[in-house]
Amino acid sequence: MPRIACVVLLLLCLCVAAFAIENFPLPEFSQGYQFPQITTPQPSEQLVSYIDIGVLFAALALAAYLVLKKRSRRDLVVLVIFSLLYFGFYRHGCICSIGAIQNVALALWNDNYVLPVTAGAFFLLPLLFALFFGRVFCAAVCPLGAAQEIVLLRPVKVPVWLDNALGTVPYLYLGVAVLFAATESAFIICQYDPFVLFFRMGGSVGMLIFGVAVLLLATVVGRPYCRYLCPYGALLRLVSPFAKWQVKITPGECHICHLCADACPYGAINPPTPEVGTVSRKEGKTRLAVLLALLPVVVLAGAGLVRLGSPVLAQVHAKVRLADRLWLEEQGRVEGRTDATEAFFIHGLPNMDAYREAAAIKKRFDTGSWILGAWIGLVLGLRMISMSVRRHRQEYQADPATCVACARCYASCPVEHARVQALADGQTPVHEHADSSIGTEEPR
Repeated sequence: MPRIACVVLLLLCLCVAAFAIENFPLPEFSQGYQFPQITTPQPSEQLVSYIDIGVLFAALALAAYLVLKKRSRRDLVVLVIFSLLYFGFYRHGCICSIGAIQNVALALWNDNYVLPVTAGAFFLLPLLFALFFGRVFCAAVCPLGAAQEIVLLRPVKVPVWLDNALGTVPYLYLGVAVLFAATESAFIICQYDPFVLFFRMGGSVGMLIFGVAVLLLATVVGRPYCRYLCPYGALLRLVSPFAKWQVKITPGECHICHLCADACPYGAINPPTPEVGTVSRKEGKTRLAVLLALLPVVVLAGAGLVRLGSPVLAQVHAKVRLADRLWLEEQGRVEGRTDATEAFFIHGLPNMDAYREAAAIKKRFDTGSWILGAWIGLVLGLRMISMSVRRHRQEYQADPATCVACARCYASCPVEHARVQALADGQTPVHEHADSSIGTEEPR
């Protein structure tokens, strides 16, 4: 406990040091998102940026310790509350790792935009921690996940087929969000953040309804936004299976009691699998070979289909819409002017300037739509392949891709309880994992 108290005290000190200073100007979504301008930050702003990065790093490190070493659900909830208060309500949800995806995409595709240090750090740090410790960012650091974790009351199991289908959406959302950010069209992740209105205590009625609906759903469905919409969660799913230290439900021999699977509200615990016969194994290999051969076809088909929709996607950009409206007015196909065309004429610019700029933007969408379509085809193809692969398991195991490291399964495991009691009695637990990440300092 002394070490935990010191870390919590450090986090609280960092909160006080950052008080009353804003890191980024908060975008006004009701009037349309304004892309960040390149400015030279003041020394005080740079200091707050470094404080935010320090708090993020400390929270990630503490989450990894509580999940993998101490294995304490109780202490993890305390960190969940802290993250919700600091990264959510105090920092108003800005900047967050989820929204930083767009900053990174904008910086990679546009030479005139310099990625802020804070945005880069918030994007990379949770991914680096996931590479070593799994999804500890989701466990207790992400304010969006924390908001849903707190309101979960009576979780229900989502059917496997529905969970698999909806689990594909975050990858598709990620591709669309990157395309719109890279083409400077929109920051849709921030614009449609269901919780940002609660963090800032204001916003549009439509988004307020959306946020309330998500929270109400989260009372019975474990983290619906995280599982079925969050684009950053899609990135963490790709990275976390390679983690060196991962959540291990049973600290010793598994009793196959199913209690951990019942306790998990996210469907992230895979049961033991029966032995597969020689014939079934041969059929599985044949099916896998066919799907792998079809993967390039699916990727190319996706690229071609989305490319056909490039003109529609380009309409998201305001300058493309302006040029199209100017052309309709010039051809006499519509009457009157819109506010946008009226403002354009006030500046006295020729229509040809708008046409040329829109043509350049549409060309970028042509290239981006190919990439987006290939990404969608790849996701769908790999999804079918992963569903066709049967992995052999002799005990209940947490799926490293979908497990958000909430530590609920620890409290339900009778072997874990026996180990905690043995430690409390000063005995050496039997069947201790060799993995150094597993161990409890004190009973919960």
